[in-house]
Amino acid sequence: MKLLPHILLMCLALALAWAQGGHQTQHKHQHHAAVLDRCKGLEMDAVAENEEGIPYFFKGDHLFKGFHGKAELSNNSFAELDDHHHLGHVDAAFRMHFEEDPTHHNHMFFFLDNKVFRYFQHKLEVGYPKNISEVFPGIPDHLDAAVECPKTECGQDSVIFFKDDDIFHYNVKTKAVEKKAFASMPNCTSAFRFTEHYYCFHGHQFSKFDPKTGEVHGRYPKEARDYFMRCSKFRDDGDHLERERCSHVHLDAITSDDAGNIYAFRGHHFIRKDDNDTLTSNTVESAFKELHSEVDAVFSYQDHLYMIKDKHLFVYKVGEPHTLLDGYPKPVKGELGIEGPIDAAFVCQDHHIVHIIKGSFIYDVDMSATPRVPTNKRPISVLKKVDAAMCGPDGVKVIRGSHFYHFGSVMQFVAARALPEQHRVSLELFGCDH
Repeated sequence: MKLLPHILLMCLALALAWAQGGHQTQHKHQHHAAVLDRCKGLEMDAVAENEEGIPYFFKGDHLFKGFHGKAELSNNSFAELDDHHHLGHVDAAFRMHFEEDPTHHNHMFFFLDNKVFRYFQHKLEVGYPKNISEVFPGIPDHLDAAVECPKTECGQDSVIFFKDDDIFHYNVKTKAVEKKAFASMPNCTSAFRFTEHYYCFHGHQFSKFDPKTGEVHGRYPKEARDYFMRCSKFRDDGDHLERERCSHVHLDAITSDDAGNIYAFRGHHFIRKDDNDTLTSNTVESAFKELHSEVDAVFSYQDHLYMIKDKHLFVYKVGEPHTLLDGYPKPVKGELGIEGPIDAAFVCQDHHIVHIIKGSFIYDVDMSATPRVPTNKRPISVLKKVDAAMCGPDGVKVIRGSHFYHFGSVMQFVAARALPEQHRVSLELFGCDH
């Protein structure tokens, strides 16, 4: 009988442990199962580009890759964050810029509480995680944000750390720390360097700032969903032209018609730039009501716009209004001889050949032939993916992400083994510098 109290106590302890474990498992399951929608105004915990220039937005234990798409669990890409630290969220993140030291250059750093993790190509470097004070002496724990600043923009290769009202400029080479006050800036919940500009995110808004002084110039804060996310329907107010000109989200398609007007499509909206550089913006549905939104590729041929959406081809007569030809849409396969969807398509002036990009290959289709069949299949070596492309008197502009690359001809594009100079879509096509 003396054993009975001990047995009862053991049973009680086991029951409590199972209940606690079940609660934690249930809580973790619920946390992991959370459906995050960045178009509802999320405050991101951290933002950083990966080694290929793709922006990663972190929220809780989830990660958004790029400017649109669904969230995924962060530990799918960075397993050790969870293994070592029971990942709840990332405090700060950046991609190191330090060309003098290849062992650090282009590596990604993640900060969780008092620890720092260093990754290269999604693999945790040996010896990490480490204490923040060991890797970045003089930098406090529990950071709010961090962003890299190359010497071309900060004088020395640096990292800017944010905690509450304090700003720390960390010299990567000397490890010296300079504490600064950015009086005109709000407290940043995350920070991001993109296209050589610096952005402080606070809530679902952002401000562009000077990394050396913290000064904010222009009309800020702005709504992050207008410029860094693909959220075409999150609100009806706002300046649609400003948003579409300046958005960092990639274009879906672009073309210029025979009169020299440029049409650029993104999500539910498009920009029209006429031959005297006047810009207007409207919804796709307002001008091409049968399409509704989100085209895959567009090209111009003989005063008609050929618009590809999934596996269907819509052909519109250019005019006011644009008129869908009778019998359309039709299957892309039947009209162009190639299965949809298509990544990009363009016709160069005074030619009957439409150049079609699908995956990592480019095809030629003679629009004057019957039937139309794809020929001259060639691999594309310089880009893994093309978002949009168009051809004009000065050659071919190929768009990937928020940048485009200019090639003198289709032949030069196909033969290229290295990318030419990078150009910003928002600035050099649409005149927006923020």
